[in-house]
Amino acid sequence: MIGSRRRARSTVNVWPGYVDALSALLMLIIFMLLVYVVSQLYLSQTLSDRNTELAHLNDRLNGLSELLGAEEDRNTVLTSQLGASLQRNDELQTRFDGVRNRLMQISAESGAQEERLEAQSQAIADRDKTLEEKDEFSASQQDTILQLSNQIAALEQQLRVIANALELQEDETADREAELENVSRRLNTLLAERVSELEQYQSQFFSRLRDILKENENIRVVGDRFLLPSELLFASGSAQLGSAGQRELAKLAEVLLEVADRIPDDIDWILRIDGHTDLIPINTERFPSNWELSTARAVAVVRYLAGEGVPEQRMAAAGFGEFFPVAEGTSPQALQQNRRIELKLTDR
Repeated sequence: MIGSRRRARSTVNVWPGYVDALSALLMLIIFMLLVYVVSQLYLSQTLSDRNTELAHLNDRLNGLSELLGAEEDRNTVLTSQLGASLQRNDELQTRFDGVRNRLMQISAESGAQEERLEAQSQAIADRDKTLEEKDEFSASQQDTILQLSNQIAALEQQLRVIANALELQEDETADREAELENVSRRLNTLLAERVSELEQYQSQFFSRLRDILKENENIRVVGDRFLLPSELLFASGSAQLGSAGQRELAKLAEVLLEVADRIPDDIDWILRIDGHTDLIPINTERFPSNWELSTARAVAVVRYLAGEGVPEQRMAAAGFGEFFPVAEGTSPQALQQNRRIELKLTDR
């Protein structure tokens, strides 16, 4: 009996239990792998989003830096204009001080003359008193007294005229000072308004140019100026516009005409075109130096823009040669940056 029970136990199959345990363990491992893969994907997406946000923040920071540079340049221009206005006010004040001193001198001279007249009147009165004590007066003495009396009357009349003129001059001076002070305030206000309006149109002009010329990486903005590389417009050592440069200038002319139509006629604005070269000298029959080359390139840009409809009286061309670099050194990159055409919308 006992032997038969042992044989029954030994015939029991335990492999299905092991298989179930292994299956459960395998499913657990697969689940953990899925969780790991999903977490890695989530972390990768999160890092990508953060990198994108950092790139956007860097772009915004660069834009703010450019705006800050433009604001600093405009503040410099406004400070210069304010200094000129203050200098003009000082000159006017100096002139008024001179007029006031002259009037005070005239008043002092009139007072001295009045004292002399009073002394003469007293002398004549004393003389009249002396003559009255005499019984007889000669005809010549009476004529002298009459002449002196007439002279005294004429001098008194002149004194009254001078006093009235002084009072009138003082009133006119006070009115003129008040008027000049009012005119100065109005001029400062008008100047501030005109500068503010021109800055608005400058902002519109540069904003449109940035949008149109943003595809060209070589075009840069420094403060309130657009810098176009010479290689974009001209061949080396030449002042003849190329086809690529004409296309870019045509875009610029279209934007300028669009903005110019909205600028009021009483704002005296101009577009400055400045030519610059690198420090490598040139000596050809047409261009003996970099002065001639930079000036000829600026004039070529002006002539092309005039052909596109930009008013000639609203443009100015100047050549600066190699004397105002924007990059130091003699590396190819520095030389390329210094060969440029600068555009600036400003007042005349």
